[in-house]
Amino acid sequence: MDIASVCIFGGSGFVGQAVAEAAVARGLRVRVVTRRPGSARALTVLPTLERVVADPNDARSLSRALDNMDAAINLIGILHESAGATFSAVHAELPGKIAAACRAEGVRHLLHMSALGAARDAPSEYQRTKAEGEANARAAGVPCTIFRPSVIFGERDSFLNFFAALVRFFPVIPLAGANARFQPVWVEDVARAIAGALGDSQAFGKTYELCGPHAYTLAELVAFVAEASGRRPRIVPLPDWAATLQAVVFEHLPGKLITRDNLKSLSVDNVCASPFPRDFGFEPSPLEAIVPAYFTGRTARARYNLFRHRAGR
Repeated sequence: MDIASVCIFGGSGFVGQAVAEAAVARGLRVRVVTRRPGSARALTVLPTLERVVADPNDARSLSRALDNMDAAINLIGILHESAGATFSAVHAELPGKIAAACRAEGVRHLLHMSALGAARDAPSEYQRTKAEGEANARAAGVPCTIFRPSVIFGERDSFLNFFAALVRFFPVIPLAGANARFQPVWVEDVARAIAGALGDSQAFGKTYELCGPHAYTLAELVAFVAEASGRRPRIVPLPDWAATLQAVVFEHLPGKLITRDNLKSLSVDNVCASPFPRDFGFEPSPLEAIVPAYFTGRTARARYNLFRHRAGR
């Protein structure tokens, strides 16, 4: 299918900016929808990108955003609920609204980012609503492709960088879910896969799990981040009762570092059942090849190694 333009919802975020850059690199006309004009400012240097300020929950705004677009990508998601954004509204209902608007505006391909572990019978509300969102994205009848990544890492991520901040300031890290397993995938690999699937009829109706080449426990990831940051904290795995108590306290603090729903998600391994999809024609980058380049002081030499890695791809 010939795709010349794409509308990205959530394009101003960590993953969204990488996807927008990958789509522009393909020569596509890219429209990024954002509710906050300043949040997508970094993308204005991209030659074929336009920003549209709109509320994706508003039907008229959705129609205007999707006008004259060949494809759409939904990347909107939250890790924690708030008074103005619940899992049900953001993960389950919004994908249905976007899919219905895509159908009304003649959009020919919808790509929707869900999450690894999404299932109707999953232990957490986060995962269950992600599964509902997948079903709602497909229900409108627009050719749809679903992506389920494990935890996504990159220079501006909120996962590894969070632990990097902790190990910088605290000599002891009390860690909930220390034995939970993850298979982190680089943000640029995710963006490359999503951009590569645009307009590909072979991707219609498919669900792709996206993981890096290796799996780690959460404790191993924290230890890796500590070493890459030049720190040696003591990591103390918390028993279930202490982890729950920690979550009860933290979910009532500003920022909600961890919640009881997050703990429920950690009870299921966040790893892929099969290797990285061959459909995309490349192998994912290992964590060890990327993270040290931006954790070791962000030096010129470290950045050179990262640029060299990218060029080799």
